[in-house]
Amino acid sequence: MTRIRIILLFLVFLLAVNTGSYAQGSVEGLFYLDHTPVRVEYNDGKITKIVRIEKLSEENSRVFVAPGLIDNQVNGYKGISFVDTGRELTAEGIDLITTSFWEAGITTYFPTLTTNDHGIYLKNFALLAKAKNDPASRGSIAGFHLEGPYISPEDGHRGAHPLRHVRKPDWDEFMELYKASENNILQVTLAPEIDGAMEFISRCQELGIRVGLGHHDGSSAQITEAIDRGAVIATHLGNGLANTINRHRNPLWPQLSDDRMNISIICDGFHLLPEQIRVFFKTKGRERIILTSDVSSLGGLPAGYYINDVGDTLELTPEGAVVYPAQNVLSGSAAPLSQGIGHIMKVTGCDLAAAIQMASTNPARLYGLNDRGEIKPGKRADLILFTLENFTMEVIKTVVAGEVVYRSDR
Repeated sequence: MTRIRIILLFLVFLLAVNTGSYAQGSVEGLFYLDHTPVRVEYNDGKITKIVRIEKLSEENSRVFVAPGLIDNQVNGYKGISFVDTGRELTAEGIDLITTSFWEAGITTYFPTLTTNDHGIYLKNFALLAKAKNDPASRGSIAGFHLEGPYISPEDGHRGAHPLRHVRKPDWDEFMELYKASENNILQVTLAPEIDGAMEFISRCQELGIRVGLGHHDGSSAQITEAIDRGAVIATHLGNGLANTINRHRNPLWPQLSDDRMNISIICDGFHLLPEQIRVFFKTKGRERIILTSDVSSLGGLPAGYYINDVGDTLELTPEGAVVYPAQNVLSGSAAPLSQGIGHIMKVTGCDLAAAIQMASTNPARLYGLNDRGEIKPGKRADLILFTLENFTMEVIKTVVAGEVVYRSDR
């Protein structure tokens, strides 16, 4: 064996160690599906075995183990926005969001770029593509979500998306963005009633991009055609609507009534009333709901007034709501996805298994992330250990691709 080859093999070994590909270990806790004690073993970044054990240690006697959470709509966090024109997005900022999410039990997320300037999109998609490919992120960035700019220009339905950047679908423009993202745009959210939307949906479907309907006032016929053409999810259903809508003819009923349609819902305690969540849960069931955060750059910050990406004033209330006073609407959330686990359990009476399914298994299935979202041999070792007291999740440990990336100091 030549000296050069020995050096190369040694470098490969160091890279494997640094990326955790040789990581081997196990965690013990109450299995999230049936609350029985288990040991989950993993090696080389994947789950190898689930072992039923007689009892847990006193320290772990009330600790659950579940697959890491998957958030399909993350606008930013800790003062960092994925479209911020006032504070330039950096690799360090993306890393901060990723590691902060590990502390909250989110092991996979979709950076979401809301309605903005085309140049901002090009620059930030390219930067995010590099972050996605960085071994330090350990595969936690699965792909990207483009929410807008092809949405309703009408007040209320548009929400806090800036009107000057709202526009009709343009396939050539979108392909520039898709190329900048290195083909990593996994979802586009648009309004089905605007000119060109239907053809755009068909083209996305051909590329395997999931289409969401959101920030729209589509009719029943338009929503049905959009689903026929490939739209698969109603983005944050119950939000992105005008404060006053027709009681019969509005976007809620056709999206709820069509069994082909998945829905994402924000369960932060502000975006939806308990009775709305209960109706959505009874209608769609645990199989067709995805919990999302829609968390904004104000997440993880103290209460107060802030200037958003396009110069508007937002208020983060002491209770944790993000309000856009100019239109009397909410503007994203300040809570990570993990907060929604306890809230949906509290208001619907569903069990932990159902809550985790909606926050992990279902998004993995919808977006073709077949290597995660469940605790099964062969899946990625994306695992979270947590307690659940008074419907509040407290993360104790997070494992991503077989590497312990967070451990609380409790």
